[in-house]
Amino acid sequence: MPRPLTSLPDVLVLGAGGTLGIAWLNGVIGGIEESTGLDLRGCEYFVGTSAGAYVAAYLAAGRSVVDPGTLHDASAEAAPDPEEPGPLRRAAVGGARFAAAATAPLMPLALRATRAPGAATRAVLLRTARGERRGVDLGRYTRELGQFDGRLRVTTVDRGTGHRVVFGAPGAPRATVAQAVLASCSVPWMFAPVEIDGREYVDGGVWSMSNLDAAPATRQAEVLALLPTFGRGTGRGAAALLRAAGQAAGLAELQILRARGVRTRIVAPDMGVVEAMGGNLMDAGRRTPVAAAARAQGLALGP
Repeated sequence: MPRPLTSLPDVLVLGAGGTLGIAWLNGVIGGIEESTGLDLRGCEYFVGTSAGAYVAAYLAAGRSVVDPGTLHDASAEAAPDPEEPGPLRRAAVGGARFAAAATAPLMPLALRATRAPGAATRAVLLRTARGERRGVDLGRYTRELGQFDGRLRVTTVDRGTGHRVVFGAPGAPRATVAQAVLASCSVPWMFAPVEIDGREYVDGGVWSMSNLDAAPATRQAEVLALLPTFGRGTGRGAAALLRAAGQAAGLAELQILRARGVRTRIVAPDMGVVEAMGGNLMDAGRRTPVAAAARAQGLALGP
């Protein structure tokens, strides 16, 4: 049995995972809050990548993911039609292979890809991965997402340089929360890049599916990471590749935090959730069973 959560973490890290990643994050957060009495909106900092950026932005803005209908999954509206297997398969398989290639340098040496050769390779790959679909429309949710106030970090990748850009962090380029979240959700092969102040940005999952090391945490701080794609390659299809890539990056980043003296706990989908997700993390038709299984998992994390 997993050890129970008994206190509010200082930093909440929410990872990438597509439409079903949002469903899992909503469900597991709801279950955790119901079983522990904790309100995760009270965390000092939030770090979000792709699906996690979408959920983190709502929490940082004081919005609850527990109340029905509060958090609308706009990513499902922009997802490819499951009846069109060609574009969908290219996006899923291409993205999974890219994630595996991008995170492979993390295995022998943590964050080796931050060096210039790794960034250059990533930029070259991104030039071949320009999606044509319009990204998630967050226009009507801009007011709900609020503005950057120092608590929220949203990870993206600069398409031209291949470097990670963490919007909301000190020294980051200026952007609205909605712009940053849209960029962090812009999966290559699926959506077009997002332009912010003359630069093009894509999904933060291109750098890492977790971006744990972006957590603004110092010695003795507590980090709770909810990572939809963390695992040992379990599941089916492209999702299994993404889990393998997510596992490699997440473990390397975990060592970085531990070297800082940060206490870190990772929660990944259990086998019930993995089975509910299937092999396509963009399958909006599975959101309800995934959220239900995620809530059950969250409830089990209580005292």
